[in-house]
Amino acid sequence: MQQERRRWPRKKSFLKGTVFYNHRHSSVECTIRDFTEYGARLQFESAVTLPDTVELAIPSREQTLNVHIRWRKDDEVGVSMEEADAHGGPELVGAGDVSQRVASLEREVTKLHKLVMDLRADLRHIRGDS
Repeated sequence: MQQERRRWPRKKSFLKGTVFYNHRHSSVECTIRDFTEYGARLQFESAVTLPDTVELAIPSREQTLNVHIRWRKDDEVGVSMEEADAHGGPELVGAGDVSQRVASLEREVTKLHKLVMDLRADLRHIRGDS
């Protein structure tokens, strides 16, 4: 018998979900299995290629969660909630958490702005501009 390695036992579930990635330009439908507030097993129609961090929308719960992919096998992916990793509790973004979502997006915009500025500086350096 295989030993349970999870810190929090998961409950069987059969929720429909949508995984968003590529700055919400790409998405794929999934079934959310073995769900807790800290992680889940996502099942897809077929094997999918996803980045390490994605958004998981759960329409029936009116929630969007930022999740980190922990493992991949065939048509399944194991995820943990991004904030659960850092602070012991998940980052849930529901209908009433708009300010939290805005703050999260503002942090992402700041990171992207810095990345663009760094890339511009690298390009100027390569061109020999001052």
